[in-house]
Amino acid sequence: MSKYEILQQVHQDGIIAIIRAERADHLVEISKALLEGGLRTIEVTMTTGGALDSVQACKKELGADCLFGVGSVLDAETARLAILAGADFLVTPIVSIETIRMANRYSVPIMMGAYTPTEALTAWENGADIIKVFPSETGGLKHLKAMRAPMPQIDFVPTGGINVDNVASYLQAGAFAVGVGSALVHANVVADGLDKLTQQARRFREQVDAVRKG
Repeated sequence: MSKYEILQQVHQDGIIAIIRAERADHLVEISKALLEGGLRTIEVTMTTGGALDSVQACKKELGADCLFGVGSVLDAETARLAILAGADFLVTPIVSIETIRMANRYSVPIMMGAYTPTEALTAWENGADIIKVFPSETGGLKHLKAMRAPMPQIDFVPTGGINVDNVASYLQAGAFAVGVGSALVHANVVADGLDKLTQQARRFREQVDAVRKG
């Protein structure tokens, strides 16, 4: 897929399911459960043990049906390793110009973490495709609206504190998509049963679809 096609799918999906775990042993099964629930955009954080190997396994198994991004990327070197592992997109929690340059060199979409207007504009002017408003729970919906007001040209993806009860409000406020972590894929998700994950994914999918249909 081209960069444009990947970004369009992220927007259409509306939800980036963030997997952050000690180990990535069950990543393929978790991804299948999310896909069954209607979510196709998945981010695996670099803080997850074996993250890149697991992304490769997921790409081999589900690459035709899902997008797999790598998150918690802090530098250009890690970005390159993620790209070589097959990441469809990159996500950072901070502003790193060198990481943007690496992503752009390979034409891989990058969502760069920023919290202030200055950080957001700096990242965007240096080539970030999307600004990840992080951590969004500290400023909430008001913070997203305040960021968008003077910079409507930037696509924002709030991440942190998003759940099934407030996701519609963020999308209605103009979020390009949202990043959802523990409210969807929590630490005990496998032990609780992946059927519950699929059900929760469907709840998020329903909320997004309702907003998209207006």
